[in-house]
Amino acid sequence: MSQPPQMRTRKTLFTAEELIRLPRGRCRYELVKGELFEMPPAGGRHGNVAMQIGSLLNAHVRANQLGYVFAAETGYFLSHDPDTVRAPDASFIAGDRLPPGELPIGYLDIMPDLAVEVLSPNDRAGEVLDKVNDWFRSEVKLVWVIDPAARTVRVYRATAEVQELAENEILGGAEVVPGFTCEIGELFV
Repeated sequence: MSQPPQMRTRKTLFTAEELIRLPRGRCRYELVKGELFEMPPAGGRHGNVAMQIGSLLNAHVRANQLGYVFAAETGYFLSHDPDTVRAPDASFIAGDRLPPGELPIGYLDIMPDLAVEVLSPNDRAGEVLDKVNDWFRSEVKLVWVIDPAARTVRVYRATAEVQELAENEILGGAEVVPGFTCEIGELFV
């Protein structure tokens, strides 16, 4: 008796244009190589840490006219066809890298100089490392991964170059965000 032919299932790929039209509300989404990933709300501690780092960065960047800091809802095109759109918890773009005029309404096609990811309790290490690798493939210069549970920050200057900072150490922007420093403990108030 012969076997029935194998049925192939095909994933539906989304585009960035379809992603931006999805209803907002319960979840955020990211698009990775056309595949849609739902990101449920992360919770209070995550939101507070993301706000702390975003606020500290924004105050420094504005005071020194360095560029722009963006919040978690900001999507960046990492690749096209199939589309990848990622949204870090905070990000920074140097002012001289942005085109003159108003910022775009849709996703940004220019990569941030700094991408900040704040770990959620349900984040898996492999998925976080995939995000870090995506940022570096897209030529982001610096990635900070903040772990509220461990009260640490992992600083990536390249995927193979990682420094882990503890709560009593100083986080610095190096040449990417000139002059920025904060004590890691300030992020966990």
